[in-house]
Amino acid sequence: MDTAILPSTFLLTLLLSVGLFFFIRASTKERTQTAQLISEQDEASLMPQLQEYFRSRSYRVAALDREQNQVTFEGFVQPSWFLAVFLTLLAAIGLLCLSLVLAMLFPSFGTPFLGLILLSPLSGIFYWQKAGRLEKVLLKLETFPNQQHSSSIITVMGHRDELTELQKALQLKPFK
Repeated sequence: MDTAILPSTFLLTLLLSVGLFFFIRASTKERTQTAQLISEQDEASLMPQLQEYFRSRSYRVAALDREQNQVTFEGFVQPSWFLAVFLTLLAAIGLLCLSLVLAMLFPSFGTPFLGLILLSPLSGIFYWQKAGRLEKVLLKLETFPNQQHSSSIITVMGHRDELTELQKALQLKPFK
């Protein structure tokens, strides 16, 4: 076997392992965004729909600012079993590849490197501990007088997936 192949394979596998580490770490990153959405409904009919939507998603009203017409909702975000298992599986495959390359590079140690695979459940545990957190959604509702009727502009700050679901559920359009 060519002597340059093993060190370069080791280097590439090590770089992939670093990428996997950062991928696992990023799985728990908070992804908060702000969006402005518009609805053809007025504030009086839209606010009960918004409250019902967040109640159905296990959020509760945490703060209410009537002067600024702003509501803060809080809810606990559950970690995903699927993602925990998926990250554990990815870590196991990555560590298996790394241990096979190490076993080829250092044949005298060989089998003990396969013990690295036993570290893979740590990625699922890491995700599970960090992903479950209290999530806040800030909602500000403003009336926008239109020619025929009044529309509502909703400024929402929350997790990007929650914003997407809200937009779909209430048929809201992005405000330009």
